[in-house]
Amino acid sequence: MFGRIGEVVTNRVTRSESAAGDAASRGAITRLFIIARPYWGHMFGCLLLSLVAVPLSLLAPLPLKIAVDNVIGTEPIPPWLDVLLPEALQQSTAALLAFAAVLMVSVMLLLHLQSLVSWLLQTYTGQRLLLEFRAQLFSHVQRLSLAYHDAVGSTDSTYRIQYDATAIQNVTVTGLIPLVTAALTLIGMIWVTARMDWQLAVLALGVCPILYGLTVIFANQLKQRWKEVKSVDSSAMSVVQEALSSLRVIKAFGAETREQERFLRRSGDALRKQVNAALVQGGYDLLVGLTLAIGSAAGLYLGVHHVRSGVLTLGELLMVMAYLAMLYGPLRTLSKKIVDLQSGVASAERAFAVLDQTVEVAERPRARPLARATGEIVFRDVSFGYGGGPEVLRNVSFRVPPGSSVGIQGVTGAGKTTLMSLLTRFYDPSSGEILLDGVDIRDYRLADLRNQFAIVLQEPVLFSTTITENIAYGRPGARAGEIEQAARLASAHDFIAALPDGYQTLVGERGMSLSGGERQRIALARAFLRDTPILILDEPTSSVDVGTEGGIVEVLQRLMRDRTTFIIAHRMSTLESCDVRLTVRDGTVAPDTGNREERRAALA
Repeated sequence: MFGRIGEVVTNRVTRSESAAGDAASRGAITRLFIIARPYWGHMFGCLLLSLVAVPLSLLAPLPLKIAVDNVIGTEPIPPWLDVLLPEALQQSTAALLAFAAVLMVSVMLLLHLQSLVSWLLQTYTGQRLLLEFRAQLFSHVQRLSLAYHDAVGSTDSTYRIQYDATAIQNVTVTGLIPLVTAALTLIGMIWVTARMDWQLAVLALGVCPILYGLTVIFANQLKQRWKEVKSVDSSAMSVVQEALSSLRVIKAFGAETREQERFLRRSGDALRKQVNAALVQGGYDLLVGLTLAIGSAAGLYLGVHHVRSGVLTLGELLMVMAYLAMLYGPLRTLSKKIVDLQSGVASAERAFAVLDQTVEVAERPRARPLARATGEIVFRDVSFGYGGGPEVLRNVSFRVPPGSSVGIQGVTGAGKTTLMSLLTRFYDPSSGEILLDGVDIRDYRLADLRNQFAIVLQEPVLFSTTITENIAYGRPGARAGEIEQAARLASAHDFIAALPDGYQTLVGERGMSLSGGERQRIALARAFLRDTPILILDEPTSSVDVGTEGGIVEVLQRLMRDRTTFIIAHRMSTLESCDVRLTVRDGTVAPDTGNREERRAALA
């Protein structure tokens, strides 16, 4: 069954990501900025702080010009500086040299202070954006269908939340803000250089068409390669997660070496993709560096020629060459950032591919509230198929009076769990309707509907926290006395009290520090505390031994009292006391009115 689910959902995810790839970067950057709207003020502050560096950078070569032309040489002080400096200071070369030194230290100090404040604000803004984007992805992933998660797997979703979400930081804060700053710095440098020597400015700009062509050629190649890297990297990460979550099986079969080899194969693929992307990136950087070096060499050649012909002074040449170096800095930044952004755009497209997955079970507008149901349930001509595939259930109809116990039997894969997944709205029927207290369950608020159910699974799900928090998972605000009472009803209090830390004992990952019977009793205590009108027991005793089963069955009898209860079980003893027994076979559900021997034969 899950194979069919996986094929359907995987195809859907692939089509979604392909569509995002066709849209390329058009919408990804826009969507990132829409998500970042609450922090536009912070981003504007980051931009302003970055722009402060532009006039400071323009002042940086000035002390060198003063030292060469006005201290060592005999050139007159520039008119704009003549207005600012006192006459006495201009007449003394020692005073001018001291002024140049103080100016150099002051400019460097201001540049470093600007860099520090800008870095702090960018860090805060980027981390806040990243946190909120991750939270949005996490919230959406939790609401996606179980079919999606069965097909895609938890590792892929984890990778996109943890790593691809960084696109919002890499694009908006550390990507486009430096890009805008570099563009404005470039304009300022060109203006200053043109005022000193317009021919050098034109020569410097001559490299721009070459840089633009290189950027166009390499940008799309790099984006595709970064998408491949992230896909393979996620696959390698899934091997680690699968292995660590299945260590008992791996050790039992002595498969550590095979898993190591599988990890190395996946990681080797990721390594090759990374090296491939790095080679393309390195080739681009090399060509950019070579282009700028040629531009600088041409500027130096022309500048020296202008000094010899008297167009420039030596100090002005040094200043112009410093400006050319600073001019090529923004050009390099512009070229590199545009290409580097491709990695962020690739991550953004992967993140948005998840956000674009539709929530299959959605709450209807103006859904009805539900406080506490009486527990009457009616299935009326219900059919269902996963992802539009073949029907797993066909025309299912039955009625369960409130407070009744219903035993559900059938061979593995017949659709027993699917039946309960429809009741709890993990999925919606393809046709027909399910009524709770005479109302279609799709008309209720989703949270209110699911608050009517307590579920105890074959393998109880515990979280790596305290016993108290595990029991209170369905009622986080429960008092200590209520938690203890629930544990007593589940016959769990005695073994909990005997633990070194009692109810504050940490149960370990998935509760593995406890025995199977202890985990099941905590799960039952959770159901007692939740106190819902409908109870679903999915093979509640199949994972424990016969001796433990007797005690759990006794607890189940107390838990089922005055509740509508569905029990899925293979052991006949668990279903003997049920008021209604249903047999699921070949996608149909029929009441089972046979004797005990006939029911056992049906289960075989």
